[in-house]
Amino acid sequence: MKAYERFLNYVKVHTTSDDYSDTAPTTSCQFDLAKMLVKEMQNLGLHNVRLDEKCYVYGEIPATAGCEDKVSLGFIAHMDTTPDFCGKNIKPQIIDNYNGKDLPLGNSGRMLSTKYFPHLSDLKGRTLITTDGTTLLGADNKAGIAEILTACEHILNGNKPHGRIAVAFTPDEEVGKGADGFDVKDFGCDFAYTVDGGYECEIEYENFNGCDAKFEIQGINVHPGTAKNVMINASLLAMEINSLLPGVEIPGYTEEYEGFYHLTRMEGTVEKAKLEYIVRDHSKELYEIRKNTLKHIAKIMNEKYGEETVNITITDRYANMAELIKPHFHLIENAESAIRKIGLKPIVKPIRGGTDGARLSYMGLPCPNLGTGGYGFHGPYEHITAEGMEVCVSIIQELIKIYSEYEH
Repeated sequence: MKAYERFLNYVKVHTTSDDYSDTAPTTSCQFDLAKMLVKEMQNLGLHNVRLDEKCYVYGEIPATAGCEDKVSLGFIAHMDTTPDFCGKNIKPQIIDNYNGKDLPLGNSGRMLSTKYFPHLSDLKGRTLITTDGTTLLGADNKAGIAEILTACEHILNGNKPHGRIAVAFTPDEEVGKGADGFDVKDFGCDFAYTVDGGYECEIEYENFNGCDAKFEIQGINVHPGTAKNVMINASLLAMEINSLLPGVEIPGYTEEYEGFYHLTRMEGTVEKAKLEYIVRDHSKELYEIRKNTLKHIAKIMNEKYGEETVNITITDRYANMAELIKPHFHLIENAESAIRKIGLKPIVKPIRGGTDGARLSYMGLPCPNLGTGGYGFHGPYEHITAEGMEVCVSIIQELIKIYSEYEH
């Protein structure tokens, strides 16, 4: 089966995670895809296939004779889709021999435009898969699952030597909990790769340090006719708080290693208001400065409007994995070699986000990130090509071959 065919099966399954849930997984619907994957992996012939109570799927391909002492290599992807946009009732558009031009997304009124996605011209002639404009697509990260299992199918049907290969599919990556219940010891790998990036030739090992920040604002609501020197409008304070942040340090104005403050949610009345941000920076020092800036704003607001007017909660999500990957830089060099072996040029770049691999690296499993061939994640403009997915399958296969000969 082709990777894109698997992918189209997976996106039919609703797996949106939930930022505000305390359960594990955060949504029970993720079990629907997990159970589907377990059956597929068993049918493919993977060994020790299992699904645990927290919705983690594991399986492995034992080493071939004579390769038992080679590197045990893992490949990981996540099953959930982001709660940022609708992930239910996905209806993909499949465009054969795409012309590289602007493309209407169903009858939604939305347009996949070369103005905002200039790489579209490079996809001319490919089989393009898009949304119908009413949902996201789910390439983040069901494309990674499809590519990993397609590579496994080739390995199982082939007759080439390889070390032990393990795969895992996780829940709740999109809400920062993807590694919470991951059993690194039982996974049993020396190294791993998440297959959770963008362009098909991307390799990423530098990610953001990231946290969530929430301001909760308590106002004083009285009749506006008698409000002088009494009323404190919580919604206006929320606007003031946001105005104290640097307006150019937001996602729409930053790139590469530049960090940002990203307002993701706001709600408010005169009585109460909330602001929710994600905060990101590749530099650990600048990341700490950003968090201190938020705390300082809360302090200033309380000095101005009274103690307990503003409360801030900051929750760290992940840290930059670079310092843990550099001692095992063969992971990057071998990924580059795998891409060159299939005749393409590797793209090594920082992740403007985070992955399960960042947290797993800090849990003792060095785990950089590979591309999936997808673009425009987390919204209705998400798209991918069948050909790009096959490139990713080939890269995984080449990596397995390289590590079947690698001495460590």
